[in-house]
Amino acid sequence: MCAAGIGGTFQYGYNLTIINAPTMHIQKFVNQTWLERSGSVLDAWIITLIWSVIVSVYPLGGFLGALLAGPMAIKLGRKKSLLFNNFFVILSAILCGFSRFAKSFEMIILGRILAGVNSGVSMNVQPMYLGESAPKKLRGTVALSSAVFTALGLVLGQVVGISEILGSEETWPLLLASNAVPAILQLVALPWLPESPRYLLIDLKDKESCVSALQRLRGHCDLSSEMEEMLAEQVATKGQTPKSLFELIRDPSLRRQLRTIVVLSSAMQLCGNDSMYFYASYIFQEAGIPSEKIQYVVIGTGSCELITSLTCTLFIDRVGRRALVMGGYGMMSVWAIVFMVALSQQGRVDWIPYLSMVCIFAYILSFGIGPGKYRVHMGHSELLPRVN
Repeated sequence: MCAAGIGGTFQYGYNLTIINAPTMHIQKFVNQTWLERSGSVLDAWIITLIWSVIVSVYPLGGFLGALLAGPMAIKLGRKKSLLFNNFFVILSAILCGFSRFAKSFEMIILGRILAGVNSGVSMNVQPMYLGESAPKKLRGTVALSSAVFTALGLVLGQVVGISEILGSEETWPLLLASNAVPAILQLVALPWLPESPRYLLIDLKDKESCVSALQRLRGHCDLSSEMEEMLAEQVATKGQTPKSLFELIRDPSLRRQLRTIVVLSSAMQLCGNDSMYFYASYIFQEAGIPSEKIQYVVIGTGSCELITSLTCTLFIDRVGRRALVMGGYGMMSVWAIVFMVALSQQGRVDWIPYLSMVCIFAYILSFGIGPGKYRVHMGHSELLPRVN
């Protein structure tokens, strides 16, 4: 699980937060680069625009990666897809790491796109690999592990980004290139693990390799019941092929599930939780938090999501997915309104900045309790038949 997660959804969280700490340094680098090229400085709004492009191309890369994930998982297999996916982020690290030496902020933009592609692939393939490899009784817990690795990446990216480590003006290129470390760790560790047994049996029709993979994963346990389950699934899906997006849209029996998934997916992106990490320093600055404390306060945002990731498994099955998702969005709405009121009163009351800070933490906790843990890949696996 660790071998898959460290180069999988961990990278999504890590790349989400490492871009926050060097905000001012990268903006200064963009201005200096343009000055050396053209002999004139950029207007503040243009610098902000370029910075926004650097930030926003990451989810664009994620979209491209999500489109690649399905074909890669089918043609290469789950494990090989995760291994191959590391080369996107290693190339991203090279581009970002040498951007200052090459005096090119365009290299950062391209590097962030590639990091997004890596995250888009891993967010889809890692849950697939772990879910198909885990014992039936542990599949629910294993499914939630993707959210735990994401939260770990968020926190570690924030910790590494403080000025005492890699967040200084001299070391920010190393910070952006540090995402190569988890990729290298996965390239070293994951080859020692077997391919998904279900992929070997159902997709490749290789029963011997499936049994061998199960023996490596389960040890000396009785494999008969699990093999019977997979063989039954193989018979049920015989002659069927994975449907394309357009085939799914045209299938009347799946339209309600697709609408549900579209709403869940859209809400996840439109709620603004990821923006809290992209622009955390700026948000806390606008909220009135002292500048020397911001880099430490920012770590609290990732810690909130990590806490909910570790505790959510205790009550998700008891409370239910729907209640958690709706309750989470409801609480997020309340805290967003309180935050808006707090910003409007900034400067009038001494304790308002700290109320704003509490609102941000509570907003992220609310996201983590509900929507953040019923992530898109979990919705897919529970709403759609496996062959789709």
